[in-house]
Amino acid sequence: MAERGQEPVRQEEFADRMLRMLNEACLGHLCSLGHRAGLFDVMAGLPPASSARIAGAAGLDERYVREWLGGMTVGGIVEYAPEDGGYRLPPAHAAALTRVAGMDNTAAFFQYLAMMGDVEDEVLAAFRAGGGVPYASYPHFQDVQAEETARVYDASLVDTIVPLVPGLTERLRDGVDALDIGTGQGRAVTLLAGAFPRSRFTGMDISEAGIEAARAEAADRGLDNARFEVADTAELTGAYDLITAFDVIHDLARPARTLAAVAQGLRADGVFLMGDVAASSELSENVGHPLGPTLYALSVFYCMTVSLAEGGAGLGTVWGRQTALRMLREAGFGEVATREVPGDILNVYYVARKGR
Repeated sequence: MAERGQEPVRQEEFADRMLRMLNEACLGHLCSLGHRAGLFDVMAGLPPASSARIAGAAGLDERYVREWLGGMTVGGIVEYAPEDGGYRLPPAHAAALTRVAGMDNTAAFFQYLAMMGDVEDEVLAAFRAGGGVPYASYPHFQDVQAEETARVYDASLVDTIVPLVPGLTERLRDGVDALDIGTGQGRAVTLLAGAFPRSRFTGMDISEAGIEAARAEAADRGLDNARFEVADTAELTGAYDLITAFDVIHDLARPARTLAAVAQGLRADGVFLMGDVAASSELSENVGHPLGPTLYALSVFYCMTVSLAEGGAGLGTVWGRQTALRMLREAGFGEVATREVPGDILNVYYVARKGR
């Protein structure tokens, strides 16, 4: 009887939660617009200002900016003084919303919401008929992903992630042959090539647009030790001392074949450094994950479905540590260690060497 009496209370609490969720989701879309339009960056550099001044500083239409500011105000992100019509982005909020915040900038993540909306009809069709949504349906994914990886790599790749492998920094300084698979627009390669000029770096991806952008950036930086190829990672050839794969294996149509090709492509003393999502293969262990719903949403709307569109494995974002470790060992890696970076709740890094 007690449980039955509590049911109306639970129903009301859940309804309240749904309303909060709707408001937060809408704020997320507005934050994406604010990031892409540069509004947060502009406001961080201004004193309390009118919508006209903010729009002028950002080079935007005042009417749209005023409406956006209304949403930011009622959502508690921007402060508003009705007596003088001034809007202010508090420094504590700017620290999580502006590009200068680097890895702490959460506004950039909200761009994925718009990407999900773009393909919702196609994802719904896949729910009904099976299959998946092809990579071609995501024309802006490379740009969003490139911005995200740049924030992480610029802050930590050379000084934090590379040293997760004992002795790797010294080997890169001396000169090795390295390959980055699923390189996208090549940010990891250009950073490493600039930091370790004696080493030779290759970036590989199936995206022609991504590789074209990577080549342009390498040329702009004058990096003659970086090159890029449009190729299927499951068919990679050559011999390397280091192979890296950051946030890519779970997207692939043939992840097991790619991992086997990586193991085959490593020299005897080579190392494979793989970064992927820090989650569990067991659903129950992901309850309470700080980004749990986000990871499953990204899997449904991108990672799993693009793999299934190619008739692939459809691992999805949340393929988990247990599955990753099993697949690495099945691919021929006899020694696998996991490493984490303090403060990074999203990624875990696998350091793998071939079996002896």
